[in-house]
Amino acid sequence: MRTLYVSDLDGTLLNSDQKLSTYTIQTINELVKEGMLFSYATARSFQTAQKVTAGFNAPIPLIVYNGAFIRDNSDGKILLSHFFESDIHQVLDHFLSHQLYPIVYSFIHGEEKFSFIPEKCTPGMNDYIASRHGDPRMRPIHDSQHLHDGDIFYITFIDEASKLQPFYLHYQKQYRCLFQKDIYTKQQWLEIMPQNVDKAHAIAQLKELYHCQQLIVFGDGKNDIDMFQLADEAYAVENAHEKLKSYATKIIPSNNQDGVAQFLKQHYKKL
Repeated sequence: MRTLYVSDLDGTLLNSDQKLSTYTIQTINELVKEGMLFSYATARSFQTAQKVTAGFNAPIPLIVYNGAFIRDNSDGKILLSHFFESDIHQVLDHFLSHQLYPIVYSFIHGEEKFSFIPEKCTPGMNDYIASRHGDPRMRPIHDSQHLHDGDIFYITFIDEASKLQPFYLHYQKQYRCLFQKDIYTKQQWLEIMPQNVDKAHAIAQLKELYHCQQLIVFGDGKNDIDMFQLADEAYAVENAHEKLKSYATKIIPSNNQDGVAQFLKQHYKKL
């Protein structure tokens, strides 16, 4: 039976320092050489995911932006993509009319960019942008109309929960919306993506592409529930959200204890 293993990154495969331990890198690389089919599915972009997984070798495509894209791990080629329809422009105007200013991710003239208005950024947005210093995708603008530019695929807000929650409730049936606190900064995020964009849909396509009969996944957050429901076996790290644990086959050691790598080393069998 051919098995696909897929792990979340932050809080699962990465430790609390947002890094892969030497043990995790060595263990997974060795098992991949033996033939294990392993990938990760993350809310991160391809660029930031590659930075935090330096040293990790996975020859199959990777799932980024919570399933909005599947990209080749070697050259970054986009193998699958999901973009908003034109109605997203009315949604943006709705937010702007309430003085809520997002970070908008889009492809502009074929280049991936994230656009924001510096003078309208919340403290949480400023912290996020500062952490991306030097990122060529960064696109500060000073006219809100330029938030509409390009082919938009992802919108995020970092603000007070009380301000964002009404919009989450309003749009959660129309789009794929995630309303949760960042596990590192504890800032409140509202993320909006096209409908049917999630880790599960992307993983199902990856599973079909590689003709796998079994799926085993690892995660820690509520945004991992969909892939837990899809999987044959789903393992939550000890530090996972309690809601996710209720969907888990079993609880494994935490992200700071190399829980995923330990499990893989003990249970992977070359067929």
